[in-house]
Amino acid sequence: MEDKSMTLTEHLEALRRVLLVCIIALVIATIAVYFGFRDQLLVLIMRPIKEIGINPVFITPWEAFFTTIKICFVAAIFLALPVILWEVWSFILPALHTHERRLVYMLMPASIVLFAAGIVFGYLVVFPAALRFLLVTASEGFTPLISISRYFSFLTMFILPFGAVFQLPLAIMLLTHLGLVTPRFLAKNRKYAILIIFVLAAILTPTPDMISQTLMALPVIALYEVSIWISYLVRRKREEKAKEEGI
Repeated sequence: MEDKSMTLTEHLEALRRVLLVCIIALVIATIAVYFGFRDQLLVLIMRPIKEIGINPVFITPWEAFFTTIKICFVAAIFLALPVILWEVWSFILPALHTHERRLVYMLMPASIVLFAAGIVFGYLVVFPAALRFLLVTASEGFTPLISISRYFSFLTMFILPFGAVFQLPLAIMLLTHLGLVTPRFLAKNRKYAILIIFVLAAILTPTPDMISQTLMALPVIALYEVSIWISYLVRRKREEKAKEEGI
């Protein structure tokens, strides 16, 4: 209760400390990745495009170096994530009620796991297929000249949406917990949900080909079906709790 009565200046000071610690953690993690895992990271990033026989180039003298720094920084975000989450959690914890804290404790680990699963799926399954289609099948007769910075930007824009859409089960669980949706509603509107999923896949994938869009939509449809069962379990638990409180 003491933290809840903090003045605005004290809150801003606490926020400044959180930001400072997060920045320091990111800097240290970036340096650690650059000097410790740079080569392994570059091999991992380049593997999809090199598997189809294409070596990215750099156009300006500084492009390769700054792209390597960018790659290390993105990896450092994941490396420093425990520190960042701890600092953010410590900042918002005093403002949360007990039941809200329990909900965050439950959702946060699941959210991280689903985000990572989406990234891995996008990188291992969809991205190589899209790359092969764009640079081999659809570009027959032309010689690709892909710069390293454009390739990494394309890779990032391509796989990050997978981490976002894989949050669907958690979103459905939260909406069911709040009483905004029911398993019956989700099952009844399945066909509209599938249509929306395909539209979102077309928007989120940075490529116009149907292959990558379909490969994104199919696992999301599977997650939607899983979400219906999750919604059913959450709904049943809420009803049982309501009966117990009524007794």
